[in-house]
Amino acid sequence: MDFRTKVPIEDGSPKIEHASGVFLIGSCFVENIGRKLDWFKFRNLQNPTGIIFHPSPMRQFFQRISNKEYFQEKDVLEFNEGWQSLEAHSGMRRETKEQCLDALNQALDKSREFIAGASHVIISLGTAWGYVYNGSDKVAANCHKIPQKNFSKELSSVAEIVNDLEVIGHSVSQLNKKAKIIFTVSPVRHLKDGFIENQHSKAQLISALQQFLSENPSSSYFPSYEIMMDELRDYRFYAEDMLHPNEIAINYIWELFSGSWLSDRSISMNAEIDKIQKALSHSPRAENSDTHRKFLTKLKGKIEEIQKKYPEITFS
Repeated sequence: MDFRTKVPIEDGSPKIEHASGVFLIGSCFVENIGRKLDWFKFRNLQNPTGIIFHPSPMRQFFQRISNKEYFQEKDVLEFNEGWQSLEAHSGMRRETKEQCLDALNQALDKSREFIAGASHVIISLGTAWGYVYNGSDKVAANCHKIPQKNFSKELSSVAEIVNDLEVIGHSVSQLNKKAKIIFTVSPVRHLKDGFIENQHSKAQLISALQQFLSENPSSSYFPSYEIMMDELRDYRFYAEDMLHPNEIAINYIWELFSGSWLSDRSISMNAEIDKIQKALSHSPRAENSDTHRKFLTKLKGKIEEIQKKYPEITFS
């Protein structure tokens, strides 16, 4: 007997290898997958200007890098003795305007260079609810704790989101025609918007994505939202906040993603890398003992063996 339904997952192509370049942008769910890519030593770049939840600021980001449109003074503002851009996460906040602009534009350059040589671009959409700064027509990526009275809250229509996705797809193609785009909808619920409002938001994102994908079959969809909502519908798969997936859920979704998108060779290599990573994290009882020295010698040999196959992999 089978006590749950399983979400069907298509076999992805082309496959991701350790030598591939994977660019990830979007909601905090991207960072969960990104941490797995880091652990298993895949070449990747995650959210260079920080977490972004809404498709509109993602579009702005891709437009900037494809058009070489750098941030200027008009694109940053001062608040609470610091400088930031509403197009970027608070992690890009700096003490001076010059430092802020420099950090933002370095992130654009790094992203442009990475995507040009990337094999895959993973985009995770978090919400269709956006906050537009007064006097602006742009949805903010992050409100930086600026008083809510300075923003108007708007729900993007399916047509608006489709337009964002089309611009993103075109921008990626301008940078790298061979890069495979994989979209997903974050399973994290945005309950600050309200229960019904969150469902409305996710429905807008899913409807827009399905319309876009029907017209752009070269892009793909990974059903992380559907897996969390259906296969993992029990609260034992959630973190303490009852909103974010816990480690069990993250590991399960990673396994499904790996089976769909990673090459057999890389999946096999992951098992070896996992052993090395755990060994490197091990705290010895006696660092100068003969046993520990033998352990280090054996570990060094395994690392060298992997680096012969994948010279780009390094272990700290």
